[in-house]
Amino acid sequence: MALNPKITDWTGRSVWLVGASSGIGRATASRLHRLGAQVCVSARSGEALSAFVAEHPGSQALPLDVSDAQALHAATEQVQRSQGGIDLVMYCAGTYKAMRADSFDLDVAVHHVQVNYIGALQLLQSVLPVLHAQAQSGRGGHLSLVSSVAGYRGLPQSLAYGPTKAALTHLAEVLYLDLSPHKLGVSVICPGFVETPLTAQNTFRMPALITPEVAADNIVRGLARGDFEIHFPKRFTLWLKGLRHLGYGAYFAAVKNGVGA
Repeated sequence: MALNPKITDWTGRSVWLVGASSGIGRATASRLHRLGAQVCVSARSGEALSAFVAEHPGSQALPLDVSDAQALHAATEQVQRSQGGIDLVMYCAGTYKAMRADSFDLDVAVHHVQVNYIGALQLLQSVLPVLHAQAQSGRGGHLSLVSSVAGYRGLPQSLAYGPTKAALTHLAEVLYLDLSPHKLGVSVICPGFVETPLTAQNTFRMPALITPEVAADNIVRGLARGDFEIHFPKRFTLWLKGLRHLGYGAYFAAVKNGVGA
């Protein structure tokens, strides 16, 4: 059952990906560009964005830091002016550092909250009025948040990262309830392990590891189906979803036996 308006034709659609200098964001931006979308990419690294634009003629780069609310607002206005509106805005920005309780670092934990969650809220402050105005005019629009399966339930080494992704998924659920009556699409993307600069720091085995390009293909297919939750790879995410239904005793035992704790 499609929970969102299906997006099957990207020709001429205005898309803005925030956090697209590498990994899933960059791969998705590249995929949508090949499908004919007007692509705008944002991130802190102006050099990486310039390289993307050089490889993808007609795309646009707007460097910014997601912690800067004024920069996000200015970028939103720029995307509107240059692309005539926003058909899809995707929040891909994120940070990750493995952490356990015996090495807790408050500064690192707060940084995760600022980038992974507060940055998304600051983007909402700028884009929600745009999406509401487009809904009233009949154009609509779609908001997508990149979360993670690490937000499903508590996992080892995810003390800083997991809670922020759980909050992001919860945020997407509330946004869907508020925006879907206005024919605005909302989706939450929950990848498993993807080969990115962030996961490269992991020293443990990452089951069902996939490339950013495979992740991008899954995202595009999910948007075409009108999915609310886009999760992949299924061979890994469905196992984690099954664990969500266990009581705490069984869940903690399964996690310890499956991935260690």
